[in-house]
Amino acid sequence: MPHLTSTTAANTTGNGVRTALGVPGYAHPLVAPAQWAELARPGTPLDWVALNVAAGPGTRPDPHCLEAAGRLRNAGVRVLGHLDLAHGARPSGDLLSDAHHHLDWYRVDGFLLDRCPAERTALPEVRRTITLLRAISDTAHIVLGHGSHPYPGYAESADQLVTFRGSWSDYRFSQVAEWTADYPPDRFCHFVHGVPRGHLDEALRIARWQGAATIYFTDRTDGGGRVDPWETMPGYWDDIVSRIGTGVSE
Repeated sequence: MPHLTSTTAANTTGNGVRTALGVPGYAHPLVAPAQWAELARPGTPLDWVALNVAAGPGTRPDPHCLEAAGRLRNAGVRVLGHLDLAHGARPSGDLLSDAHHHLDWYRVDGFLLDRCPAERTALPEVRRTITLLRAISDTAHIVLGHGSHPYPGYAESADQLVTFRGSWSDYRFSQVAEWTADYPPDRFCHFVHGVPRGHLDEALRIARWQGAATIYFTDRTDGGGRVDPWETMPGYWDDIVSRIGTGVSE
């Protein structure tokens, strides 16, 4: 993996776009109240936070989630409702119902479309889903959670794409798709688990080199696919907030 040799601060990309955190979604606020409260702390460099009540918005309004979402919005943080596309298997009617619930119950600012398909053949249906979502919320911020580099046409359909979601061992040797150079870094997100504290600066360099301005790094692991590594805050939260929020020289 190539490394950069520059004096650019860690909180900006080469063209001056600010690096910020996109939070895939913590555990329920009743289980992790301190972590949700920490997200609303003034000055935290957040791009957005995803709200996943129960594999989506849940079946009824949840007062704890409403409070957590409201606290974030009051702090100027964008809140996204989690929608599971199940790799294209979920009917659009179910997705639209979940989206309405997110909007009505939690007043979200947009949607994270998790497990979004990446193939060219699935693009028309994903575009149709996005059109329906924008019809009910014309200012919605739409993030497509592919987790890998999709067919390039997806980049014209949403505000952001998650083009990496996986382990540090894979990320440090990953390659960026050439077509991403046609778009600004604030179009792309990288989520990486299992990043050791001592490799935070290296991980930030990789994100900048690959042109991703929204990131989430954690030392938590997926336990071989048995655990959700995004459910809890990384052990070095203060370190990564400091690196991104104030910048460090390399």
